[in-house]
Amino acid sequence: MTKKQDSGFELFKALGDRTRYNIATFLLDGEKCACELPALVKRAQPTVSLQLKCLEKAGIVESRRDGKKRLYRVSSPAARKMLEGARKK
Repeated sequence: MTKKQDSGFELFKALGDRTRYNIATFLLDGEKCACELPALVKRAQPTVSLQLKCLEKAGIVESRRDGKKRLYRVSSPAARKMLEGARKK
C-alpha cells in the first residue's frame, strides 16, 4: 500500500465511527471548544475526549489552547472536502 493509500484508509477509518464523524461534521462550521462538543454529539465528556484524540492522531482535526479552553477545528483538506460532500446529500 502506498503512503497516499495509507492516509486515505486512515481517514475513512477515523470517520467510520459515528461519534467521530459527528464531531468532525460539527467542526466544519468553525472552531469549537471541547466543552461544547459533548452536548452537540450527546456523549459523555470522556468519550468525546477519546474520540478527539483519535481524530487528532489521524490528522483530521487540530487543537489550540485559548486560556483554559482547548479549541478544535478540522485541519485536513481531504477530510473537509469529504465531510462537506456528505453533508450536502
